[in-house]
Amino acid sequence: MKVIIEPGTTGNVIATIAIGGDYYNSWEKYALSTWKRYCERHGLGLILFDKDMLSPTSNLWKKRQWQKLLIGDELLKNMPAVRNVCYLDTDILINYTASNVFDGYDEDKISLVSQKNGLPYPIEGVLRRIAFFRHHFYSKDYPLDSSLFMSLENIYHYHDLRAQADYACTGFYVFNTRAHALLMKSWFDKYDSTVTSITDGGEEAHVNYELQNWGKITWMDYKWQALWIYEMAWKYPFLYHYGGNNKSLIRECIEASLFTNNFLHFAGSWHESGMWKIGGFLESDMQKNLLEGYCTYLDVPVAGEPKGVVKPKSQGKNSR
Repeated sequence: MKVIIEPGTTGNVIATIAIGGDYYNSWEKYALSTWKRYCERHGLGLILFDKDMLSPTSNLWKKRQWQKLLIGDELLKNMPAVRNVCYLDTDILINYTASNVFDGYDEDKISLVSQKNGLPYPIEGVLRRIAFFRHHFYSKDYPLDSSLFMSLENIYHYHDLRAQADYACTGFYVFNTRAHALLMKSWFDKYDSTVTSITDGGEEAHVNYELQNWGKITWMDYKWQALWIYEMAWKYPFLYHYGGNNKSLIRECIEASLFTNNFLHFAGSWHESGMWKIGGFLESDMQKNLLEGYCTYLDVPVAGEPKGVVKPKSQGKNSR
């Protein structure tokens, strides 16, 4: 465990897991700067778990993503001053001008973001775009009908779990160490190394079941974990084709998504999910000033008072 920024007086921290050089190096190079600016803005600690939290020889050993369920227990034992934790996957970029994720947090509950409900666009429409554009531009082997379209009921039944009402992307959640650490560890301990899943042994379906079956959930707005595969398919479909190798264009589109979202998650294994690794996000003075100005403007009340006819000034002889 590495403490990158010490927890402040609130005891609130952002935490992530990056075990292995590839995960850590990518996070440090392409995402960390946005995380640090956000944490410093709100007085949050930043903690990295870079070592396995149990032995690979344990009968409880599973795909490493499962170890996010052990973070609370580790913090209770080693950093008892930590109170609340926002867990994020490493492939997330942060709009550092966003509000504090812990504002209004109910410490009795665990906060999640749905990847099925409450989206700013129709779920079937965006999934059809993903399937069609991947098939057309990436690979004819990509199926137009696959598990991408599985119903909630079928996802849970595939894993022999009782169906729940929603489905979170478990790259983000907020929890309280005292209220939830041992509970989450019990979910980890419930499944041994033989566990299987649609994501090659990943935890998402099982953790969704345990969380919702337990029941004390706060569903947060999509902007707290916007999914880039959704954003790109719905807003920037040209990136599948002529924009796919244009780093400047990709960066501009990603930064545009960060203007309207707080955390942007590059979940998945297809080409678009690696676009965060072009780096350099929100680093230019122009982008910083634009984002800061926009953030400030959002807090200014508007009255809608008429200002008369205002037209753009001519910018040259070819302007109209």
